[in-house]
Amino acid sequence: MESENPLGADNQQERLDAYIAGYVDGEGSFHVAVQRNSCTRPKWQLVPEFHVSQNEERRQVLDLIARRFDCGRIRQNHRGSSDTCLVLVVRDRNDLLTKVIPFFEAQPLVSNKQADFVTFAQIVRAMSRGEHLSKDGFDALRLKALQMNGGGRYRRVHVQPESSETICRTFSTE
Repeated sequence: MESENPLGADNQQERLDAYIAGYVDGEGSFHVAVQRNSCTRPKWQLVPEFHVSQNEERRQVLDLIARRFDCGRIRQNHRGSSDTCLVLVVRDRNDLLTKVIPFFEAQPLVSNKQADFVTFAQIVRAMSRGEHLSKDGFDALRLKALQMNGGGRYRRVHVQPESSETICRTFSTE
């Protein structure tokens, strides 16, 4: 019986998707930043982000992932430092909803990062329904976000009042 797909393109795509999922399991993150924004009613906003990092000499991996998802931006990971790592960042909520989240639902992660992904997907979907626009909804989503990624053990607090701030666990919207 002859295959309708003589070059095995489906198999190649499956292999690429499995490679990307495994790569992200090691070098990626699903994160929801809580940032100061004076233009919003509570003066804070939730910013969901998908990140994947790599050394600049292996940028082709990030380019490959960006092409597969057809979204995101590659930039320096730590601007202004001697760190030469690059990071692919996807912040656009529509891209997260239509490209990133469905991909990782079809290609689940095998580490405990899967739990962070599930929480991330719940938060992004809740935001698409507008749940973050009420105080109670914002607070509930903020608490979920602050429990992600090991409860924030790597969370930074920026104290410059005019810049965006990623906040610590003790944040209050009052």
